[in-house]
Amino acid sequence: MSTEQNLREALTQAQQQGLDRLDAQMLLLLALGRDLNHRAWLLAHDTDPMPADAAVRYAELVRRRLAGEPVAYLAGAKAFYGLNLQVDPRVLVPRPDTETLVHWVLDVLPSSPAHPHFLDLGTGSGAIALAVKSQRPDVAVSATDASADALTVARSNAERLGLAVDFHAGSWLQAVPGERFDVIASNPPYIAEGDPHLVALGHEPLSALTSGRDGLDDIRALIASAPTALAAGGWLLLEHGHDQAAAVRALLVQQGFGQVASRCDLAGIERCSGGIWPQQR
Repeated sequence: MSTEQNLREALTQAQQQGLDRLDAQMLLLLALGRDLNHRAWLLAHDTDPMPADAAVRYAELVRRRLAGEPVAYLAGAKAFYGLNLQVDPRVLVPRPDTETLVHWVLDVLPSSPAHPHFLDLGTGSGAIALAVKSQRPDVAVSATDASADALTVARSNAERLGLAVDFHAGSWLQAVPGERFDVIASNPPYIAEGDPHLVALGHEPLSALTSGRDGLDDIRALIASAPTALAAGGWLLLEHGHDQAAAVRALLVQQGFGQVASRCDLAGIERCSGGIWPQQR
């Protein structure tokens, strides 16, 4: 990119290369060292000359984005439920859809006992656990992940945000043997192996995305094992794919959960399903 460009011309060139307008704006702000929320500033300064050092950074960011790297990895951060989370290729990028799961957790977490216990299974960047803790400081929050790298990212986010979460290494409930929780939530892998959408997710950890031929292997395992870790009257809440709600509800009913239901994301898609473990069996 020429150093004689102004900011508007740099944006136009990036779009001509195939970048969508929002990504082009966010990467330009990143190259300029400005807050990614300051898109209005770009409109007010679109005739400003493009600094030479920023032009070099912008060209590299555009190249990496066109190669499929998520903007969140390029920026090293992603906003989620009002929190600014550090993210990198060791963890999935938190999606706005997952905020639906957080809303549901907060709706069903009891106000008593004095310190209800919440578990986030497969925490990744710590997004769900940290969002819940930020809204309910009285809740004892635990989180697990089988990936040591992911736990490093999650612990760093917790420390930086000043939120107390107990992190445990291990596969699903094996990481917290013998403990009981009032609410268990998870955004597990749920994409079917071989799904064509995986091509666009090639920069994110595959182990956090796929789960068997139909994408439901981990969800089946969680539904089968969760009763051993739920307090009586406790909730299990699961995020899943856009077309999996009916199958997940059926699995919950088959296991013996009550009040089985699904909740929709902002696009009106059934994004999460869950149920309550009965007081008496």
